[in-house]
Amino acid sequence: MDGAPELTEYDLSADQRTEPRTDAYRPGYELVAEKILELIAESRLQPGDRMPTENELASHVGASRTMVREAIKILAAIGRVRAQKGRGLYVADDEGMLGSARWGGFFMPTDLDHVFMLFEFRRVQETSASRLAASRATPAELRAIETAALLCEQGHRTGQVSLFDQGDDDFHLGIAAASHNPFLLAAVREARRLQRQSSTIGMHGTVGGHAAEAIAEHAAIYEAIRDGDAEAAAQASGVHLDKTLEDYRREIQRRLFGS
Repeated sequence: MDGAPELTEYDLSADQRTEPRTDAYRPGYELVAEKILELIAESRLQPGDRMPTENELASHVGASRTMVREAIKILAAIGRVRAQKGRGLYVADDEGMLGSARWGGFFMPTDLDHVFMLFEFRRVQETSASRLAASRATPAELRAIETAALLCEQGHRTGQVSLFDQGDDDFHLGIAAASHNPFLLAAVREARRLQRQSSTIGMHGTVGGHAAEAIAEHAAIYEAIRDGDAEAAAQASGVHLDKTLEDYRREIQRRLFGS
């Protein structure tokens, strides 16, 4: 598509063309990022399609150009929008299993029902991956999983969030790789990417205080896989994901109700 589509259904009346309200739960640029995602989905834009300009987006969603620019930065960082200097904005090319046009249009990272369904999906994937890894992991894969768990612990002890996140990613993807099922590995990778989107846009970054518990939960999963106990590995993985989801629930409650 060469030009920006006509998006008349998103025209707002004059009294609605105000800056999105920033409150304790949802900063304005997050609300704008959500509206842009809705605009992409409702307009049926496909990966590679050109988007409206920043000025046009500002007009359609009823926000300032500065606010739109901040929202675009977030969407570009999580792989939903691509900015080409001198050429404009484009829907990001995304060949991921869950990031295709169908899934990318479906998943709204600020929709709490979607977040809960995503955790439900992750639980199915990762309990299965852990169960398979317990019987299939090679010594090298076990070392990689253990190293990732230790990196995660180091990040927590030193307060380095990026290190914790890297270890967490490596840990879960390492288990999926040790399942020796490429479909599971692809699904785990894409589901985690979508979860990062929900954290970045919907939850304004890393949430909750589950990190210390996560370290112990990682250890339980690793030990069960190392010992070849498939059912214990699956159970430990399920517990970990359930507690992570509960952390999301607590953080949502805190942001909405201040408690």
